[in-house]
Amino acid sequence: MARIFITGSTDGLGFLAAEELLQQGHEVVLHARNADRARDVVARLPTMTPVVIGDLAQLAQMVQVAEQVNHLGQFDAIIHNAGLFTGDAQGRVETEEGLPSTIAVNVLAPYVLTALIHRPQRLVYLASSMHEGASADLSDLEWKRRQWNSSAAYSQSKLCVVMLALAVARFWPEVNVNAVDPGWVPTRMGGPSAPDDLREGILTQTWLAAGDDASCAVSGQYFFHRQRQQPDAAALEMWRQEALLSWCCERSGITLAGGG
Repeated sequence: MARIFITGSTDGLGFLAAEELLQQGHEVVLHARNADRARDVVARLPTMTPVVIGDLAQLAQMVQVAEQVNHLGQFDAIIHNAGLFTGDAQGRVETEEGLPSTIAVNVLAPYVLTALIHRPQRLVYLASSMHEGASADLSDLEWKRRQWNSSAAYSQSKLCVVMLALAVARFWPEVNVNAVDPGWVPTRMGGPSAPDDLREGILTQTWLAAGDDASCAVSGQYFFHRQRQQPDAAALEMWRQEALLSWCCERSGITLAGGG
């Protein structure tokens, strides 16, 4: 039995991954953005106590989430599932720290949690095929000079997620660290017309987090439906990975152990 923590797990892929892992007999700790969502998920999965609570759009609460997780002890695997897409109608939604919420949740939060939570044996980061072809110029990651574009910002954030996963895999060779494209699936974020299979959308991350076959004992890979894929070439460039880590460190004040 493995102990697994999943961010953003009150609905969508995170919740379904938790259900799958529970059915397999693993211990799963969920994460909710606020107390109301925590109560809702406990009502749906009564065995889910405690639930870690914190808004990953706010730096202080990212740190609090990490503290709560560490208080619960050592975990075997962490699935960084939490993600945010803000529509163009909403515009550039800014956090208390002045970041676009898309960048705060999708990029800075997994960095901060990775840096602060006790190092597990396995780390899984949820990416997207939309990272392919995204802008690799990180000089305006905060979207202060560019005109806001929700789709482009989301795509760039997922490119950063792949960069982060590959960088952590380099720094922590004793940990299996991988990124996953779950496909375009019919969740609340993906929409009802999404063409990919919802169940297939969770099986790769649950397999990487808790599988016991040799094929999942790998690191520094990008997967789609349990098959290794080649990520966008920009994600493989170490100097870009270092630039991302430098930005994350500067914006959070938190250093990733082993990072540049």
